Amino acid sequence: MPEIEKYLSRPNGRLPNSRFPLLVHRNGIAGGGLDTVQERFRSNGWYNNWRYPGVYTYPHFHSTTHECLGVGTGWMELELFGRGGKRVRVEAGDVVVIPAGVSHMMVGHSDNIMMVGGYPDGRDWDNMQEEHLTEELRRAAAKRVMMCPIPAKDPVTGNSMHEWIDAMSSVDADLNDFRDNLDAH
Repeated sequence: MPEIEKYLSRPNGRLPNSRFPLLVHRNGIAGGGLDTVQERFRSNGWYNNWRYPGVYTYPHFHSTTHECLGVGTGWMELELFGRGGKRVRVEAGDVVVIPAGVSHMMVGHSDNIMMVGGYPDGRDWDNMQEEHLTEELRRAAAKRVMMCPIPAKDPVTGNSMHEWIDAMSSVDADLNDFRDNLDAH
């Protein structure tokens, strides 16, 4: 069974990020291939697909939907959770499942990089950028992020998304942070 990496985020400046972990399915679609990746996404209910040489080279997030990125060919390095955030390199066959609200951008790539993207149930996506967000727009985006349903199936495995279903609520996370702070003092 391919390895699934989980990366947790928190709000960062005007970026909502997410209580759901960002998932990286290492070699989740063995060998990659654009047609193979797109077919797998579609078979698991992730539509509105696109093919592109990478992803945007500026930090952005989607407030209307979750997103999956499958590497068809080559490799790409992503910067996650805002400028200066976590860097993750993905290669052909790897799939990144990005919760709504999580900032991401391409910061490096091979000459032959080609990606396939998809969205649960073919939802429409928006393009939110931190530097263009007023406080009013940030609040509206955060509300849209919280209203995005958990997808019925993981885009790679077709299973329920237990990593998200079992995630702490934002209320639980704050309570645990509070308890951790009490224990530290």
